Amino acid sequence: MDQRKNYLLGVYSDEDVLIKAIQKIRDAGIKIEDVFSPFPVHGIDDALGYKRSRLTIVAFMFGALGTTLALTMQYWMLGIDWPMIIGGKNFASLPTFIPVTFEFTVLLSALGMVGTFLIISDLKPYKRPRIFDIRITDDKHVMAIDLATNSSKKEEIRKLLQENGAIEVNEKTFD
Repeated sequence: MDQRKNYLLGVYSDEDVLIKAIQKIRDAGIKIEDVFSPFPVHGIDDALGYKRSRLTIVAFMFGALGTTLALTMQYWMLGIDWPMIIGGKNFASLPTFIPVTFEFTVLLSALGMVGTFLIISDLKPYKRPRIFDIRITDDKHVMAIDLATNSSKKEEIRKLLQENGAIEVNEKTFD
């Protein structure tokens, strides 16, 4: 089975032209795979039609799990498994559990978000990155269009990219 992926790359030198081009190309029915930029561009998420991230929900869920685990662990260790009276306090005194509970909540929430982000983004330590154009780290913006996911012909997409301000249009193939 052929695993090769063909992309058409529109190279832009100005972010304002890029934003307008994204909107016009999406309006023409072309699916944009991704846009690469050397710096954050305000409004690019909206132009690409990305929805708000649900990572905050994941953070809350991991935080709730951290709180539950911390309180359960402390109650079990200090109240049931090895009860000790420390400073005249009860075995399971909730106010003394607060600092550890807070720290464990923050720790599990942060680790859970990082892990979830790495899984969702498909960032594996052994995966080789696809470098579409080396200039995306310097001064150019690159719009990548996967030719397999679009019904339009390559020449139509190339013409559309050029009409919408691309300073050059390249083709790139990955194995």
